[in-house]
Amino acid sequence: MSLRICILETDVLRPELTAQYEGYGRMFEQLFARQPITAQFSVYNVMNGEYPADDLKFDAYLVTGSKADSFGSDPWIQTLKAYLLKLYDRGEKLLGVCFGHQLLALTLGGKAERAEKGWGVGVHRYSLAARAPWMQPQVSELTLLISHQDQVTELPKGATVIASSDFCPNAAYCIGDQVLCFQGHPEFVHDYSRALLDARQAHLGDEVYQQAVASLATEHQGDVVGEWMLRFIQQPANKHNAA
Repeated sequence: MSLRICILETDVLRPELTAQYEGYGRMFEQLFARQPITAQFSVYNVMNGEYPADDLKFDAYLVTGSKADSFGSDPWIQTLKAYLLKLYDRGEKLLGVCFGHQLLALTLGGKAERAEKGWGVGVHRYSLAARAPWMQPQVSELTLLISHQDQVTELPKGATVIASSDFCPNAAYCIGDQVLCFQGHPEFVHDYSRALLDARQAHLGDEVYQQAVASLATEHQGDVVGEWMLRFIQQPANKHNAA
């Protein structure tokens, strides 16, 4: 049976990248289409006020990345936080990536803020701090494409760290079998990351830019995380059962 996933899109792409990549919702559809578990998707751009009708049922809700600050006061962000809290209290499965990872931490009692260490870009390596049955296939460490200057600095109560690094200690976490979040971007591909780096080169500074470009020679395990997410959705929900 195909999983039904609601993708809550929290940004629009740069105009010069839209023709090739369409949007973050489309990137996630392509990521999940490569996995051994079948899924169907409905994409809603919540930044533009789009939400699913109340009578629609999904197996999980995924919050995408965004150039917005998760701790921002924008009305659409506050609306989304209230919506996510309602879903959480209802026992729905929630997934977050980058902005979504941070926003869910904030919504559920944690903290996210501008990182003192500055921008994280390119391919980043994480050590795995926890194991769970849905983390198949197994890997010894995790590599993901990243693009962020904010981080989760305090996890919500009951959260378990899954992946971490010196640069980003709370790089991935879960709350029982209900919430799963990653700071990195499993949906990104190398060419899209390079396009973002080129667009931000002046802002990043030459040293950070050159290091990030060099890191793109390394493969990333976005497909591994994509499969983890689908296996996480498949398992019965029990928000009190940490990994």
